[in-house]
Amino acid sequence: MKNLALEYLIEDFLEKVDKATAMLEKKFGDRFILRLWGSKKIPQRGSVSGNVTYELHGVGCRVYLPEACIDFDYGPDGRIDGFDSWRLYIYANEFPERHPQYTELEIVERDLDEYITAGKVKRIQSVMSNLYFKDELLW
Repeated sequence: MKNLALEYLIEDFLEKVDKATAMLEKKFGDRFILRLWGSKKIPQRGSVSGNVTYELHGVGCRVYLPEACIDFDYGPDGRIDGFDSWRLYIYANEFPERHPQYTELEIVERDLDEYITAGKVKRIQSVMSNLYFKDELLW
């Protein structure tokens, strides 16, 4: 079973997370800026560059890019390549022209559940994370 639309959504989301975290790294010297906020070295919200801003929350970060808002949670060991149905749904609604079939949460949940059942995405066992990650061998 291969769901190209779901894989495109996940890849598209992860590319934007990578773009956002690269900008954070350039500004703060680290992609995992949550610990910088925790140690009061940076404010909870602020500017990255130009009209790009960030806002830290819980275990995640929201980066407001000119073209979209990207909201992600940091995974174990500062990983940034995690996702869940809610984040994919929110992202799909930022780009409904690219991901029209995923503008309803129930559809994202259904398709992601199929990939979870098939083992194509896996949850890392951690009390700190509810994120899923691609199994590169099955992708």
